[in-house]
Amino acid sequence: MITVVASIELKPNTKIEFLEHFLEIVPAVHRETGCLEYYPAIDIDSGITSQSKNEDSVTILEKWESLQALRDHLIAPHMNEYRDKIKDLVNSVSLKILQPVTGS
Repeated sequence: MITVVASIELKPNTKIEFLEHFLEIVPAVHRETGCLEYYPAIDIDSGITSQSKNEDSVTILEKWESLQALRDHLIAPHMNEYRDKIKDLVNSVSLKILQPVTGS
């Protein structure tokens, strides 16, 4: 299993528009072969002092059966259309692509 944490830094005051576009593609992504989980998350005010809160960011949490399923996702036609729609809303994207560590 592969877990992806995508941190999207948005231009100011674009989060609502970004999320509208993002939520449009979620059903298509869920139908992709190998998609186990795929959803956006935003910061909340938790009151926990070590929290790093950013109003202009969205975190995408994903789980895929394999690295190949993730690679196929990245080149899916609906993802190319989505990237075209949001390109003017995004300042930067940072990906963490992770695999679980299991003990022996």
